[in-house]
Amino acid sequence: MATSGARNIRMWPLLVMTTLFGENVQAQLFCVFDPMGTQGQVFAIARDYQFIAKTWGVDIELKAYTDERVAAEDFKAGQCDGVAITGLRARQFNQFTGTIDAVGAIPDYTAMRKVIEVLSSPKLAPYMVNGAYEVAGVVPLGAAYPFVNDRRINTLAKAAGKKIVVMDWDKTQAMLVQQIGAQPVASDITNFASKFNNGQVDIIIAPILVYEALELYRGLGSKGGIARFPVAQLTGQLLIRHERFPPGFGQRVRDYIRGQVPRAFGMIRNEEKQVKSSYWMNIPLEDREGYVLMMREARLMLVREGFYDRRMLNILKRVRCSQNPADDDCVVAVE
Repeated sequence: MATSGARNIRMWPLLVMTTLFGENVQAQLFCVFDPMGTQGQVFAIARDYQFIAKTWGVDIELKAYTDERVAAEDFKAGQCDGVAITGLRARQFNQFTGTIDAVGAIPDYTAMRKVIEVLSSPKLAPYMVNGAYEVAGVVPLGAAYPFVNDRRINTLAKAAGKKIVVMDWDKTQAMLVQQIGAQPVASDITNFASKFNNGQVDIIIAPILVYEALELYRGLGSKGGIARFPVAQLTGQLLIRHERFPPGFGQRVRDYIRGQVPRAFGMIRNEEKQVKSSYWMNIPLEDREGYVLMMREARLMLVREGFYDRRMLNILKRVRCSQNPADDDCVVAVE
């Protein structure tokens, strides 16, 4: 009897965990894309998440991927219970959140912060779920800036005929590049930087977070520059197979990630400060209005083509217009 009683006492924590979180208490595998592998900043954030999840009674095992395509395919095949990938790649699992990275839809970090706050609301929880998949969090990766190997390429007209990297799995990028008369060069996350650094392409669009890690200063050389004009706000997205987790786990993670946003923006701003000031270049003011209009027309085309989610575009417009209600964009009822 004493042995049986001792065994029951030892089993009590497991019984509590089973009651609270269901029968599956084994470690869940999260596949984390980070170009720098286990040494990268994304993986470091994932380690913090691993710790906090354990306090909720969920054990997380992390696996680093330097190839985002493989991480996404392993998640799709059910080999990962969760995955951390870019919003562009996450669009295949949830078009609603995959539209956050839409071209020109979020003008600055203030608006991006507001968007993440809105998305963490329980009212939007149903939009986070698409079949077996749930978006358990969205984190900012920073503005996507045009990197050019020649500072004289400071207008769209001068970009005509130039070679611009596009991700080979994202048709929207090739469509946009062709619209401005430039030449899309299909690449992937493993080689786009080397093509720029080796002079095979003239322009790439990238966040400053990868500037040092991928040595993009080599491609900039002495003549290149970074246009201080965000083409999009890039995100990292955490997706889970929600049936493998306790009920409400996704919302709990979204609440946690919302609290980590200041840290993420601090990291982004610190990285941007590391870039030599001589590399930054401004787009002529007289051209900006035309670019904004062009990007709006591109979003409308891509929603018609089925790439973007109109509901998300409406949310992003409301956020933009809450900041600048006088903008032309805010008096045109087309988005």
